[in-house]
Amino acid sequence: MFGVVVLAVAWMRTCANDACPSVAGLTEFDADQAAKVYAADGRLITDFGLQRRTVIGLSEMSPAIPAAFLAIEDKRFYEHNGVDYYRFFGALKANLLNLSLTGQGFSTITMQLARNLWPEDIDRRERSGLRGIRRKLREAKVAMAIEARYSKDKIFELYLNKINLGNRAYGVEAAAQRYFGKSARDVNVAEAAMLAALPKAPEGYNPRRRPDRALGRRNTVIEAMRDDGKLSAEDAETWKGYPIALSSRSDNSTVGEYFVEYVRQQMEAKFGSDLYTTGLRIWTTLDLNAQLAAERALTSQLEKIEAGNDYGRFPHQSYREYLDQRPDGAPEVTNTPYLQGAIVVLEARTGNILAMVGGRDFADSKYNRAVQSLRQPGSTFKPILYSAALEAGIPLERIERDDPISVPMPDGQPNWEPQNYDGKFTGEPMTLREALWKSTNSVAVKIGLEIGPNAIVEEARKFGIMTRLPAVPSITLGSAEVHPIDIVSAYSVFANLGTRVEPNAVLKVEDRNGKLLWESEPITRRVLDEPIAYLINQGLRGVVTNGTANASVWRAGFQIPSGGKTGTTNDYNDVWYIGFTNDLVAGVWMGFDRNTRIMSNAQGGRLAAPAYTQMMLEIYQRRRTPGGWKEPAQMLVPVEIDRSTGFRATPFCPADMREVRYFPPGGEPREFCPLHSPFRAGGEP
Repeated sequence: MFGVVVLAVAWMRTCANDACPSVAGLTEFDADQAAKVYAADGRLITDFGLQRRTVIGLSEMSPAIPAAFLAIEDKRFYEHNGVDYYRFFGALKANLLNLSLTGQGFSTITMQLARNLWPEDIDRRERSGLRGIRRKLREAKVAMAIEARYSKDKIFELYLNKINLGNRAYGVEAAAQRYFGKSARDVNVAEAAMLAALPKAPEGYNPRRRPDRALGRRNTVIEAMRDDGKLSAEDAETWKGYPIALSSRSDNSTVGEYFVEYVRQQMEAKFGSDLYTTGLRIWTTLDLNAQLAAERALTSQLEKIEAGNDYGRFPHQSYREYLDQRPDGAPEVTNTPYLQGAIVVLEARTGNILAMVGGRDFADSKYNRAVQSLRQPGSTFKPILYSAALEAGIPLERIERDDPISVPMPDGQPNWEPQNYDGKFTGEPMTLREALWKSTNSVAVKIGLEIGPNAIVEEARKFGIMTRLPAVPSITLGSAEVHPIDIVSAYSVFANLGTRVEPNAVLKVEDRNGKLLWESEPITRRVLDEPIAYLINQGLRGVVTNGTANASVWRAGFQIPSGGKTGTTNDYNDVWYIGFTNDLVAGVWMGFDRNTRIMSNAQGGRLAAPAYTQMMLEIYQRRRTPGGWKEPAQMLVPVEIDRSTGFRATPFCPADMREVRYFPPGGEPREFCPLHSPFRAGGEP
């Protein structure tokens, strides 16, 4: 009797002084919904929000879902007024002597909804003693107020969209996608029972982490459905034997993590906090197949380098050794001590980012090297130099000698004496085209000095390089730092024969009802006249078929028409390969965050290009193979030349040395080949 009196007084006082929330606006209650992030083909990647939730109507759900939740959580839901007195007095009898109403639970669906809607007013941390009793009474009183004002179906629908079901999934739709890779519309009886098993202990019965406990609890729900008349005994036994068939990657949340974070930052700048609460649908440019190919290729090649077998001794700690020594719970870092890499793959015509890898381990370091880091591009900068040279009227068939060069420096500094990447000079004459193929530094420097550093900086700006570019002689060899994504997108000029496209990560954004809020359009700009772009394109194709990328790209099996350029910086700190086909542009960078020498003889053609080749071969297994490039019809002059000299071919030039090349008017060679002639210098035959 004393206990009854105490409870009666507590009941009257539990909502005094506005301690209980108002339920008046429940029909307008709008649950926070995470933004859904989709790949280009519509597959779900992940979502943005503290709670993963997608609202779905009660009538849209599989009938098995409400049946399962009612059977295990509140079988008299449609009969009580918010409090199930049968369960209440049973719990009271078991728990009153302990001054607790929480040892044996009696929460109805409406009571659970109340504490989920107003967690600050109904604090679940108050679990025992008088505070636990007060919390439970407040929960019951709010539940009764809800029941007095709203329909059962409305209450049940809110509950099924609000309940925590583990793995940051809130509501049955998000959980069905998370665990089974399907909508709540399509789950079967066993899957519905698994969802209904979770509210009691979302992490304790998480089927991904504790499958045995989850299976037992799921079968308990199926038995409750049988006892409630929702299943026959035979059907119940059949469904109890059904395996927990979890989706292997229900939301692809571990794919393209650097890309996803790149998108999140852009969308937060555009939509602010609405990004996390209003259920936006974000359709990205990501090609999941290309992304997986990029991740696999980079991981495989970096591990080969670290193994020290194929490329010589690797003098640093490997990534695996780092992980073995890294303590649990160590904070993420920016400057990692192991060899890093980055990849960007763009669609040449649109600029859509099909793949982006910003590092080896997003959990260890969220620093996105593809877009945030500043690295020297080395020889991958040379096509910009030669584009400026062509625009200045210097043809690729000009002959220069590969010999040492010494450049005077101001303020009493020692002369700058650039070396070729192998430290050797052949002393032989070569065309600029051949110098591009072989990445000969001495020739590039001579041409750069002739047109001037200021002209090179201006050309780089046209190509979209917006980082600081000092107008100094060393800029000819790519000494100025760039963002990798910028130098990769610069190569779209060569793939598109003169037009640069801006990298783009998002196709469109819709609200939760499918209304279009924003849509992207390709941003393009004409950088080079088509004939000049074609000549550089032709030269970069020679890098693949005849130059520094031949062994790692062409002879390694990637024989789709393509061009590209290797890059290696001073002291072997950075290695690059940027390549392109008629429809894709892709770049690979490798190096250390701390700008350390990678190893002896670290060259872009040896280390970075193989990752490009592996990735592109895999991408084109699922993509239409593109053709080559058509020569521009206007403004080009066809001339048959001798490839060994760069001069016009004569009838005496060997057939295998003759080749028709195209030149802008005035840029074609005028003189005939002096090497293959019936007359020698001095009149000798």
